[in-house]
Amino acid sequence: MCRKELILTSCQPEKLYNEEVFRNEASRWLDLIRDCSTLDDAREKLFVKNTHHVFDTHKGQIDLPPGEVVKVRDCVRAFNSMLKERSEQRAGFSVAGVFWDIARGKHRPDLKPGFFAEMIYLIKGVEGRTEWRLGIKSIMSENIQGREAALVRSDELDEIWSHAQAYWTRYTHGLRGGAKARRERRRQHVLDALGGQDSDWKNWHWHIANVIKDVETLKTVVPLKDKWLDSVEKAVNGGVPFGITPYYASLIDDDAKGRDRSIRAQVIPPMSYVDEMISHKGDREYVFDFMLERDTSPIDLVTRRYPAITILKPYNSCPQICVYCQRNWEIDRVLAPNAAASQSSINEAVEWIRSHPSIREVLITGGDPLTMSDKMMSKVLDRVADIPSVDLIRIGSRTIVTIPMRITEKLADMLAGYRKPGKRDIAMITHVQHPYEITMPMVEAVDRLKRRGISIYNQMVYTFYVSRRFEAMRLRMLLRRIGIDPYYTFATKGKLETSDYRVPLARLMQEQKEESRMLPGLRRTDEVVYNVPGMGKNYIRALQNRDVLSVLPDGSRVYEFHPWEKNIVERDTYISADMPILDYLNRLEQIGENPDDYISIWYYY
Repeated sequence: MCRKELILTSCQPEKLYNEEVFRNEASRWLDLIRDCSTLDDAREKLFVKNTHHVFDTHKGQIDLPPGEVVKVRDCVRAFNSMLKERSEQRAGFSVAGVFWDIARGKHRPDLKPGFFAEMIYLIKGVEGRTEWRLGIKSIMSENIQGREAALVRSDELDEIWSHAQAYWTRYTHGLRGGAKARRERRRQHVLDALGGQDSDWKNWHWHIANVIKDVETLKTVVPLKDKWLDSVEKAVNGGVPFGITPYYASLIDDDAKGRDRSIRAQVIPPMSYVDEMISHKGDREYVFDFMLERDTSPIDLVTRRYPAITILKPYNSCPQICVYCQRNWEIDRVLAPNAAASQSSINEAVEWIRSHPSIREVLITGGDPLTMSDKMMSKVLDRVADIPSVDLIRIGSRTIVTIPMRITEKLADMLAGYRKPGKRDIAMITHVQHPYEITMPMVEAVDRLKRRGISIYNQMVYTFYVSRRFEAMRLRMLLRRIGIDPYYTFATKGKLETSDYRVPLARLMQEQKEESRMLPGLRRTDEVVYNVPGMGKNYIRALQNRDVLSVLPDGSRVYEFHPWEKNIVERDTYISADMPILDYLNRLEQIGENPDDYISIWYYY
């Protein structure tokens, strides 16, 4: 049966979330401002009512369960933020104006179901009637103490874990027997299609030489529907970077059961991405450089956003192109002949770093620097290690995932040689995106580095394709098992070309509070961040680092992010429109998810 508090496309959202439903849900607030003569008067009355309401709730005059009291607090805070005139000016839209218009009977045809959904859930939260629970009934009681209480609590924790396990066991991974068998068949198919021998598979040079760069080769190696082949063909013909390593192609299943959805999404570009990239082929640097690296690059090959760390980019391509790459504007094509920077450019960049002794850490990335030969890589490392102020070198590489055989014993020995205990450390930063990417060849590559004292950290991009309930939790469980520390979880950037990958910020907050929190401490060490253009990471866990300013007519929340250095030097804030929550939930349902499993998403701001 279709209920108001559930979001189901089969129940027609335009009927669930419209002006009439909103009028009924928000009647007490609308009645209050119906006779206001000005918007300022309406805004003030709503603000005062909200403030008194939350005060009465916390004073205990309104009897609500503890969980509802917290939702009242959070919803009132968000609502009052939207009512401020400054918020309206910065967001370019007035939520207070909508309330005032509708209270006076003025129709607003610009408002979509996503907007009304936000307002309906907001009002329910303010009034303490969210009608949502986890589905796990507490069995604790004030009447029990000591060992008895501990045993009851233990049983409750077992139930909580079982609840999570029922979700995350749905997501298979590459260490399972069935996955191993599928990958072995796929490995043989890829070898046959590319004319390789068994001995070639462990040779990373063979994988580099046989990167799949065109549609005809792709069709022989990877099973894809015509619409995806058309997308790749248009990308290749339009000069959009595209490439898949033979190894990674073997991770794509022959069937279409969805296990490999995330893997496919990383390398097969949707048509919306291709069209955007082609339409801005001549000005990619200005359209797609989301992080404004052009404004934070004091010299070629260097990016600097923080006092004590800088990025060095000696190689600006990869053996494989991730569709949602932050630096897609900088990469001309996969394995471009001119991808490696000249020695003179590297020398100039290193000398610039040397002249700034406040820099203690250098992240060598690109592109993927491990696409270079060991000899070229060692030359770069020699120069960086010679800088007296640098006591930590990080290498950003996805070859652990895309060509794990690149991590040879020789390379591991070479990297370990730059570790000088007490003087300088070296670490690897990689990007494992989904449990299905984890395979035994990858485990062996990790082990080769770990045995030599090289720590490995993971940066996950929280895209739509890893955002199902407890999917990221499953990944963290496996990462720690194989020796990789979860480090950062990035909110998908607001780049036009990667809109298919975006996830509302509220989903990241929900994942952290309701899913990640269940993990043992060393498995949830990643920090959730939103990258602010030109400034760097904004920590999502910290409420004081952002404000919700408004909700736009389509249901997009507008956030104001405060830069990391706000209390150190004067900096302007950054305004960004998020993805509408209703659109996200409807899309989840299209891939078989039950939207009411995510219902609490509305109450994370």
